[in-house]
This record gives sequence, C-alpha cells and structure tokens, in this order.
Amino acid sequence: MGDSSASYIHMVHHLIEKCLIFHMSKEECIEALSKYANITPVITSTVWNELEKENKEFFEAYARSQSKQGHQIASEEQTSQMIHKIISDSNKDSDE
Repeated sequence: MGDSSASYIHMVHHLIEKCLIFHMSKEECIEALSKYANITPVITSTVWNELEKENKEFFEAYARSQSKQGHQIASEEQTSQMIHKIISDSNKDSDE
C-alpha cells in the first residue's frame, strides 16, 4: 500500500498545484476535487496544509494576491472542465 498511497498523495499534490494556477482558494479546491475527482475533502485539506507548511512564503503571497484581486469564481461548467482536464493530463503524465 505504501507505493500506491504515495502516488495518490502525489496526484492530489499535483491537482492542488493546478487549482493554484486557476487561482482557487483552499475551500474551492477542496470542493472541486471532492466533486470532480472524488477525492475526500480531508485528504485535500491535509495535503494543502502540508504544502503550506513547506512553502509558507508562497502561500502568504498567494493569499495576499487573492485578497487584492478579489478573485473571480469560475462557473460550475468551467470548474468541471478544468478538473477533468487536470485529471486527464495527470493520467497522461503517469503513463509516460
């Protein structure tokens, strides 16, 4: 199980990075991955929290930029398409 759980965590990490590219908040990312990738919210939250610990300066800057931009929320359809593309791309990467 060690190897498969590590690859699962790596996939969640990768999906969170993609959510960051789309300027999603932690809550939006958790909700999107739960809804479109069937990832348990506690898993996404835990991985996000670990990333925050490891990259404190990045996440502080990210939070500041989000509050300045008053970021715009993607529509339900856009979010669905983004997550499906991310998962599809992730599966292609793991096949190589």
